Amino acid sequence: MRVPWILAGIGVGVAVTYLLFVNELEPAYDTSHDGFTDAARRTFAWGSKKQAEGKLGSVAGAIKEGVGNLTGNQNLADEGTADRVVGDVKDAAGRVGQAVGQTIHDLNK
Repeated sequence: MRVPWILAGIGVGVAVTYLLFVNELEPAYDTSHDGFTDAARRTFAWGSKKQAEGKLGSVAGAIKEGVGNLTGNQNLADEGTADRVVGDVKDAAGRVGQAVGQTIHDLNK
C-alpha cells in the first residue's frame, strides 16, 4: 500500500517543479508588433498551463487507477482511467497551444 503514495508524492513533486519553472520555458519575443507578441505570449502560456494540468491529471488518474486495481475497486479504477484520458487530452491541447504561440511568434519576425 505504500507504493501508490510514493508514486503520488513523486507525481506531485514533478508537477510542482514543472509549474515553478514553466515561466522560464517561455520563449523570448523580440518583435515590433506588440499585439502579435502579446497574442503569441498568451497562447504559449495557455498551452504551458494546460500541458501542466494535463500531466498532473494524467499522473493522478494513473495513481487512482492503480489503487483501484490493487484494492479491487473497479469504480475507482474506472475513474482513474477517465482522469488519465482527460489529462492526456489536456496535455495534447497544451502542446497545440504552445505550437500555435510559437508559430505566431515565428510568423511575426
